[in-house]
Amino acid sequence: MRAKLPQFERGRKRHERLKARLRLAGTSLAQVARDLDVRPTTVTSVSLGTSRSKRIEQHIAKVLSTSPERLW
Repeated sequence: MRAKLPQFERGRKRHERLKARLRLAGTSLAQVARDLDVRPTTVTSVSLGTSRSKRIEQHIAKVLSTSPERLW
């Protein structure tokens, strides 16, 4: 049986996956921040799961051609 990862570790893994997928799509979390005129730390917090923003989640999902539900 696989042990469940603590929330922080799950968030960190998702964050790294999102960064990799964004790189493959030719963009970055920093570019998402510029696109939405928000601070890069805000986008990072959403990516890590320490805060929520429907607007940021939807934009990242759009860039990755998926839905926010599939990412978060």
